[in-house]
Amino acid sequence: MITEFPRRVFAFVAAALLSGAALAQTEMLLYCGITMVRPMTEIARLFEQREKVRIVIAQGGSEDLYQSAKKSGVGDWYLPGEPSYRDMHLAEGLFGEQVTVGYNQIALIVQKGNPKKVQADPRELLRKDLVVILGNAASGSVGLETKEVLDRLGIYQQAIRAAAFLAPDSRSLANALKKGEADLAMSWRATGFFTDNADKLDVIDLAPEIARPQALLLIQLKSTRHPELARRFQMLAAGAEGQAIFRKHGFSTTDPPTAGKPVSPR
Repeated sequence: MITEFPRRVFAFVAAALLSGAALAQTEMLLYCGITMVRPMTEIARLFEQREKVRIVIAQGGSEDLYQSAKKSGVGDWYLPGEPSYRDMHLAEGLFGEQVTVGYNQIALIVQKGNPKKVQADPRELLRKDLVVILGNAASGSVGLETKEVLDRLGIYQQAIRAAAFLAPDSRSLANALKKGEADLAMSWRATGFFTDNADKLDVIDLAPEIARPQALLLIQLKSTRHPELARRFQMLAAGAEGQAIFRKHGFSTTDPPTAGKPVSPR
């Protein structure tokens, strides 16, 4: 089951999980950044079949989801769109072990066929002949990463002033492009390969020294009531099956030394 933040997530969580004693089936909650919902939904269905549990996926912007987990005090995992959210909130004590399940990377996204001849350079966001949209850095990972990339180039404030509007997440950016509301967006590259986007959008990759791959950390929350089940889910997502699913949905994956081995927060 998937629910979208912020549509009454707090009430939903309380009803779905705090009443768990009345359910015959163990129910668990994943707070998942929107860009990763597709692979994580597929992985969750596999896990449900094997472990006889039910996984609820609350989706939204990474910061909004963290605040939901913090306020509600319930949940089993948190998967933000980039590791900055772990670093920002680690001292608050909600996080347990983590595994790396893949990598996000920012890119330029355009209409299919690139009719405006956009080049692989973030400075294209400043072109006066383009309608540009960007993510909101206050709500989600795509906006935060956009800010970090453009800040390093010294053009963030210019780009924000030139943007037609700010979107809360990567899904909103893709939808605006598909509706013809914009010519260019900066978003997570995997979204351009989703099945409902690939025939309408093109991805323009940026040099890795500009668009640095960002680890996707599946973090166990200390609020989990089923730590061993939570750990097994992390193992599935970080293992060969989970990695294959992430690649199928357009994400890059590697086999780092920590893959399949949870890392405790420091």
